Amino acid sequence: MKEVSSDSVNPTPVDESEGVSRRRFIGSLGATAAGAVALGALAPAADKSASASAQKAPGNSGPPGRMNDCFAYRRDAAIASRINIGAQSGNGDLARYSDYSGIYSKGLLHDALGIPNAAAAASLVKAMQTGKQSDFAGIVVGTPGGGGNSKLNGPQGALAFDLQGIDSHCTVIPPSPTTAGAQTAAEQVEHYWAAVLRDVPFAEYGSNAMVAQACTDMNNLSYVNSPGSQIPSPVTPQNLFRGQFLAGDGNVKGPYVSQFMIQPASYGAQPLDQKYNTFLPGQEFMTSLTTYQNIQNGGPNEGPVLFDPVHRYVRNARDLASYTRVDVLFQGYFTAFMIIAGIGTGLNPGNPYIGSQTQKAFGTLGGPDAAGTLCEMATRALKAAWYHKWIKDLRMRPEEYGALVHARKTNANPMPQAAAELHPDVLNSAVLPLIFGAHGTYLLPQPFPEGSPTHPCYPTGHGTVGGACITALKFFFNGSQKIKPLLTAAGRDVYEPSADGLSLNTYGGADAGDLDINGELNKLAWNVTIGHGVHAGIHFRSSSYWSILLGEQVALAVLRDRAKSYNEPFTVSITKFDGTTATITNQ
Repeated sequence: MKEVSSDSVNPTPVDESEGVSRRRFIGSLGATAAGAVALGALAPAADKSASASAQKAPGNSGPPGRMNDCFAYRRDAAIASRINIGAQSGNGDLARYSDYSGIYSKGLLHDALGIPNAAAAASLVKAMQTGKQSDFAGIVVGTPGGGGNSKLNGPQGALAFDLQGIDSHCTVIPPSPTTAGAQTAAEQVEHYWAAVLRDVPFAEYGSNAMVAQACTDMNNLSYVNSPGSQIPSPVTPQNLFRGQFLAGDGNVKGPYVSQFMIQPASYGAQPLDQKYNTFLPGQEFMTSLTTYQNIQNGGPNEGPVLFDPVHRYVRNARDLASYTRVDVLFQGYFTAFMIIAGIGTGLNPGNPYIGSQTQKAFGTLGGPDAAGTLCEMATRALKAAWYHKWIKDLRMRPEEYGALVHARKTNANPMPQAAAELHPDVLNSAVLPLIFGAHGTYLLPQPFPEGSPTHPCYPTGHGTVGGACITALKFFFNGSQKIKPLLTAAGRDVYEPSADGLSLNTYGGADAGDLDINGELNKLAWNVTIGHGVHAGIHFRSSSYWSILLGEQVALAVLRDRAKSYNEPFTVSITKFDGTTATITNQ
């Protein structure tokens, strides 16, 4: 079937099998859509036989009022989202290194350690630029017809549209940090230390000698000591591997693990104790050059991961990694919703049902609305993340950076161009002798036998979904409430898992009374994305940082789109991750 673009004075036939660009998609709506817009509020002739038997609904549902109101709502939302922000640039590493050693290449054919085959890398770049099905089918993978590692993970999600919120290509985050920069070097050092400390209970960070050594080493990094460091500075046992948007925010208060990941919940009549299947300690994968290179070329996993036969609360980094390997992306936030509702957290103060003597919130602005919205946010957040991953940034994975470190430290021949430019902070870190002594290489140890998924690093899907879902929860609930009184009223307390993960202990920190709903939600987002990132060895910290803010951006656009779909007038304010206030209103 041929399609004709209505944008051109001289229409050009386009082969539909070759994919649909954003311009051609809109063009393909043709005269039907154009006519609908031109007619505006005019109603079509009614079907007499249908109208004779139809019962007029109350309110404005009778024809043509309801139809016109619905059309106006959709039209106005579309016009508000008609944004062109221009081309967004990546970090320049694609152009900087002619051997493609500075970009994501896992799953493609490789010529040497850290160096993808040039034709393979070029085929990926071409497919993302053209969007043609034939170009996607022509990507040169390393193991055609192999297992899960041989296929790229959903790159065409980067080209998908949506009907709520702004277009994924209009979301904005900065280019990812460069491969050669001090920030990525510091983030890789953090990854190496996370691998060393994977089995140390969070509750024992304050007394662990290796944790103290990690803090000392990281405090020597130039990026950590620079203005605007996304790594809390100075690094201490209390803030090690924690997120932070503002100094002293909820992420760095209280126990490491959010209350929403350890408090009991109920899925209706089904109790949930929040104990999980976890990996047995000491398992590290992809530390040999042969295994690493085989997996980079799309080969099979190194081997099965062994599970602890006893279910445990999340008490260390390996537990967090095991949680995020198989979680449904909005799972943690749906569980948080059940806990928030279960402990009697109040509605957002702007909810119009507060104080009503005749109604209560339900399908709109109530529990079912909140629950459904979380699921909706996940898919929209993923589309935004996938645009930046595949089209704008193509940032390499930490395991790929580890290969560059090994190549540089061992004077590999051929030497990847990116390896020759690595920042000295990573090459001189005190953690590298520990890694080499334990594994015989400088590759980054992985807790998953497959390493990272086969899509680029920046930003994280987990973090983008987290930022979006948490923003939605803030829209529905009063996030400023302190959590301890709510837990106390429910017969609970602020908890932290025991060192063995078999029980929950009452948290005795002086800041227990300072923890609030928003802070623990923010911490939950960081727990999940750092668990899937730093602790799992597959995402740099900056990928997590910007993913959460990207998710917030997506959610606010969706919530503002939806605001005028409600009949109830409202103005809702929420506290954003950066501490400022956002308002969603239909008035």
